[in-house]
Amino acid sequence: MSVHRRNFFLTAGASCLCFAESAQAQVDVGKPSAMRRLVPAAELEAAAIAQYKKLLAEAKSKGVLVADGNPQLQRLRAIAARIVPLSAQWNDRAKDWRWEINLINSKQINAFCMPGGKIAFFTGILDELKLTDDEIAMIMGHEMAHALREHARERLAKTQATNMGLSLGAQWLGLGELGNAAAGVGTQLLALQFSRSDETEADLVGLELAARAGYNPNASVTLWQKMGKASGNSGGLKFLSTHPSGPNRIKELQTNVPKVQGLYEKTRQR
Repeated sequence: MSVHRRNFFLTAGASCLCFAESAQAQVDVGKPSAMRRLVPAAELEAAAIAQYKKLLAEAKSKGVLVADGNPQLQRLRAIAARIVPLSAQWNDRAKDWRWEINLINSKQINAFCMPGGKIAFFTGILDELKLTDDEIAMIMGHEMAHALREHARERLAKTQATNMGLSLGAQWLGLGELGNAAAGVGTQLLALQFSRSDETEADLVGLELAARAGYNPNASVTLWQKMGKASGNSGGLKFLSTHPSGPNRIKELQTNVPKVQGLYEKTRQR
């Protein structure tokens, strides 16, 4: 079966959980950085999609791309089908993204969402941490939030602007160089290091996304408690190298759980 036929696309009509009365965000993360505008979103998303396709092709060639009928993959896709329709509140571009989720057989404790809505989980994060559906939803929401808040676009803009000696005024001088940079970073996206503020934003936006989709927000705390215990192990902790666990992270989530508890309870009543 070709990689193209394996693709799984999610659309805004995939879930009935898009309700209008609670569209106002409950967590406070402010506006996205204006710096990201230095990098054209379309070019970065195209680069990410190309890299994602390459990753799937490599995984298939090695026999580690999990088949469509796999129960773990079906579980991930069912969770995604509830969360994805709620994403446009955080980024209008998300309405046009061809959302996709795949599973790779690897002991790595890792998951990611690339610009443009391309998601991948590794079996290690499911198996080693023995995640509940609620905890999976928190990881998925977190990774989706990185894409929705365009953290990769912002990181790239800041890096390229620094390297080229550009100021914010460069947006008025034409974006050719930065556009070319965006088109060439596909291979860097998987290793991109987000800032502490990026991680906090992703935690909180992901928390709200998952709660709106009917997943228990308290799972955000148990998830990171599990992550903290996993950090004492010796191998496969790719996720924790870019998403460090710690008491401050858990405390921030505990503070914000009550803000989205009502969204979760309202959804569960439907």
